[in-house]
Amino acid sequence: QVQLVESGGGLVQAGGSLRLSCAASGLTFSRRNMGWFRRAPGKEREFVAHITWNSGSTYYADSVKGRFFISRDNAKNTVYLQMNSLKPEDSAVYYCAATSGIYSPYPRLDSEYLYWGQGTQVTVSS
Repeated sequence: QVQLVESGGGLVQAGGSLRLSCAASGLTFSRRNMGWFRRAPGKEREFVAHITWNSGSTYYADSVKGRFFISRDNAKNTVYLQMNSLKPEDSAVYYCAATSGIYSPYPRLDSEYLYWGQGTQVTVSS
């Protein structure tokens, strides 16, 4: 049974930082590309960041580029999202997701991802 469990969300003031973690089990983590998405109230789920299976490439949404950083530790089956200079508009439920393999030509599309976590709430106060 595949499980993706996010943690690290919470309430933070604007300008602050948080680090999200996503622990994976039940799949060959080192052979999966991983992504982070978010959904704000009343909005569609949107792409945040993606990292390839070997950390060779990363991709970011324009809205978070230069502030958020995705990384992974294959020995720990965990992917991270370091979020700096947080803004109120970053408030959302953040989800991690895993692709079916190492080939994912459209990393910004949620249809590329096979498994999803339950999400962790991030709230940024102004």
